[in-house]
Amino acid sequence: MLIMEEEIKRHHPGTKVYMTDRFSGWSSLENSWHQVKELGSDIMEICEKHPEGIHLVGYSQGGLLGRAILQTFTNHTVKNFISLSSPQAGQYGTAFLHLIFPSLTAKAAFELFYSFVGQHTSVGNYWNDPHHQDLFYKYSNFLPYINNAIQSTNSSQFREGLLKLDKMILVGGPNDGVITPWQSSHFAYFDENDEVIPLHKREIYKKDSIGLKTLDAQGKLKVLSFPNVKHHQWHLDIRVIQKAVIPFLD
Repeated sequence: MLIMEEEIKRHHPGTKVYMTDRFSGWSSLENSWHQVKELGSDIMEICEKHPEGIHLVGYSQGGLLGRAILQTFTNHTVKNFISLSSPQAGQYGTAFLHLIFPSLTAKAAFELFYSFVGQHTSVGNYWNDPHHQDLFYKYSNFLPYINNAIQSTNSSQFREGLLKLDKMILVGGPNDGVITPWQSSHFAYFDENDEVIPLHKREIYKKDSIGLKTLDAQGKLKVLSFPNVKHHQWHLDIRVIQKAVIPFLD
């Protein structure tokens, strides 16, 4: 993220930029709720230092965890949240799996992830198999809850935490090669026929489950697409940084 930090400081001299290396490498596979708790505590400390407000940028899995942090720690002072190619609607793809589970296929992954053991992994927490939705709702203890697809005692705060934002910026692109479908970065997702249903036609939007429809109606939801950007390039690509990050830091 150093290139992004340099660009931010070049366009906004004097800006304090915080980067975290918590849960880097293999530790990124730790349970999502555990990561949300630890990273959320760090972000809340930063919020306390800057009561006037901060902006939050999350890349890949970090964008999904960042969203969950905003929903969980509703006393945050985050103004703009930028999600860079993050599996906001979930993940279902072999190319992604082979980065960490070389012998596992998308069609068979539900057997691992929709289990007690599988739910101890971050990937299992947001693995959203469109062909096994019954098991997804039965076993997944993270994504269906932060999406308010399953009601809980925290459902109202999960919505409240996002409605505090001045802007939510969702960034992704068709050449990502890892996030599957790539439109998950925009809250779009597969149906049971592997057809991608756009955000505006999904229940999470139509029911305004977490406030996306409200944010959109208020002009606070921005959906941006960039072609020819591979997954490992989002936080390094100057064009993306200048068009999807810098303008939202004012």
